[in-house]
Amino acid sequence: MPTLTRRRLLQAAAIGSTFTLLPDSIRQALAIPANNRTGTIKDVEHVVILMQENRSFDHYFGTLPGVRGFSDRFTIPLPGKHKVWEQQGVGRRVLPYHLDSSRGNAQRVNGTPHSWVDEHAAWGSGRMNAWPTFKTSTSMGYYREQELPFQFALANTFTLCDAYHCSVHAGTNPNRLFHWTGTNGPTGANVAAVVNEWDGPGAVTVGYTWKTYPERLEEAGVSWKVYQFLPDNFGDNPLAGFRQYRAASVAAGNPAQPPKDFTAFVPYSDQLNARVPLYKGNGNTLPASGGSQLEAIIQGFRDDVHGGRLPQVSWIVAPANYSEHPGPSSPVQGGWFTQEILKALTDNPQVWSKTVLLVNYDENDGFFDHVPSPSAPSKRLDGSFAGKSTVKFDSEIFTHPAPPGSTQQPKPDGGVYGPGPRVPMLVLSPWSRGGWVNSQAFDHTSVLQFLEKRFGVREPNISAWRRAVCGDLTSAFNFVNPNTETLPPLHTTTRQAADLLRQRQEQLAQVALPAVGRQQAPHQERMARPSRALPYSLSVEASADRRARSLTLDFINRGEQGAVFHVYDRLRLEDIPRRYTVEAGKTLSDTWQTLSAYKLWLLGPNGFHRSFQGNLKRDEPELLVSYRGDALLLTLINNGRRSTSVSIGRCPYTKQGPWLFDIPGGGTLQRTFSCQPSGGWYDFKLRDEHGWMRRVAGRIETGEHSISDPLMGKRL
Repeated sequence: MPTLTRRRLLQAAAIGSTFTLLPDSIRQALAIPANNRTGTIKDVEHVVILMQENRSFDHYFGTLPGVRGFSDRFTIPLPGKHKVWEQQGVGRRVLPYHLDSSRGNAQRVNGTPHSWVDEHAAWGSGRMNAWPTFKTSTSMGYYREQELPFQFALANTFTLCDAYHCSVHAGTNPNRLFHWTGTNGPTGANVAAVVNEWDGPGAVTVGYTWKTYPERLEEAGVSWKVYQFLPDNFGDNPLAGFRQYRAASVAAGNPAQPPKDFTAFVPYSDQLNARVPLYKGNGNTLPASGGSQLEAIIQGFRDDVHGGRLPQVSWIVAPANYSEHPGPSSPVQGGWFTQEILKALTDNPQVWSKTVLLVNYDENDGFFDHVPSPSAPSKRLDGSFAGKSTVKFDSEIFTHPAPPGSTQQPKPDGGVYGPGPRVPMLVLSPWSRGGWVNSQAFDHTSVLQFLEKRFGVREPNISAWRRAVCGDLTSAFNFVNPNTETLPPLHTTTRQAADLLRQRQEQLAQVALPAVGRQQAPHQERMARPSRALPYSLSVEASADRRARSLTLDFINRGEQGAVFHVYDRLRLEDIPRRYTVEAGKTLSDTWQTLSAYKLWLLGPNGFHRSFQGNLKRDEPELLVSYRGDALLLTLINNGRRSTSVSIGRCPYTKQGPWLFDIPGGGTLQRTFSCQPSGGWYDFKLRDEHGWMRRVAGRIETGEHSISDPLMGKRL
């Protein structure tokens, strides 16, 4: 950790937050030490996965200090010099606006379009300049802590991932297929599902056919279970669409195609499991047996926790009213449901000391998020790809037919499956306490990769491209010495209070979109949050050829994880931005042909940024960037015959500079800059007197934990 101490960071995390203490029993349970017998991932004995519904990262956490939200310093360029926040809507520009619960029905905000066609139209293959045109103005709404007290408290207490993406530019079912099976079909059966279909009981002769991850766990002897109440799982269990699970439901005694008002689903039992093991994947595993129905449902999970029956892997599917889906649910109700799952686990300290609870969201609904998704290259109109990859990505392009029997899937259109926009991921466990942010690129397959890492059961449906780009979540944990992290208290609520707030909000009109002249770009409070070490070591070098009128970029990955680089041509922003996937330990090159001037803008993981500008009227300087521990080494090469002057602007992190250097013709200049005081963060802009410019920014990774970008946000 750099100069700023962890204690000060945690104190800063609580600025502006008001927490009420948990009851002593829960507070004590949250503070119990982690199982640290081996100091490895093997100390985890249970993984519980709660996937909620339809929220983007900016929509929920864009105002949380210390994460990549509304005060991101490096946002993609839009035509007309507009900021990424200034999105083109119908007849006007729309900026993000606060869904203020004191001014309207913010808790029950309307949902927005979120299917394959409108998702791709809003994304624009990475151009992202007309989001509300396709998603409605409501898509630009966001929350603050006052609407999300429990979700913010979890982020300030445990670990929040701010580079976690949904798996596909589509809706619920395709994303949940990735979450449970590692694919939406291409690697499993050479088919593709990109819209919702087969999300409930149905004929055993119709449905998906490829093998799912729960089946692989069953074969390997790893215990598992999907916790859900039937009939109310909101269609959020994709296993119900697989023929093998449909057959299991019939074998358990349920009708193959129950009527809509059917409620008598056969309760799950150990005896039934011995005969039909897949029934615990789509059966009635949480039957309500009396009292308040919802409390009875949660009591079934609580009984397993306290009775020593919690499986090694558990998936939880919430009822509709508590799924957090816009419309039927609300943030406060979803927060209450998450709270109760956490409480059930922490009420048993012995279980909690060995448990990871992952809370993520299947897709973004239509809500805006400003970070371009690390997707595979998009196709141009001529059939070529805008970008390259060192690993094959044919399984990431929509060229696959619909599954046999499908009546809903569109025809293949060559679009990129994903990953899609950012969604929240909260990592709750005794090994991830302390208010950390993790900025490694993840998607829903990362959850399966984490299970692979812990239980040794591989999911072959995860494509090689996904494995190269999306991490396995292990960087979010401290397994070596987890019991040194402090734990702030949490805000809590009751089911009755959550339901009452929803009812009161329903009496109000939807929060009004501000008038054009009254819009203001949102921001975050400035704060450096403790940030996990990341497996990246990236470089991009540019070489200009004046005679060939070209600029070549070399993408170099010396790290342990693949990365996606986004390149926007600021002189041709109507073009599809190019994307480059570079596996760990590999390099990739591409060339831009230009008549004279060039102006390229590049973004990689965790704020890695490069800008290249010049005019090719003369031999230009060449800049090489390398890392020496926590120092940045800049090497300038004068390729011309004449002396040239290069200025390096003032570094915003250290407040040092500017500097001016004369480099003789054919000469070389080297300068080293320490980045230790800023936690490895750097930002330098270099210019000569002829229009040449380079900007280099990012964070040096040394293998040590650090802080989030300390310049993100405004001082309040």
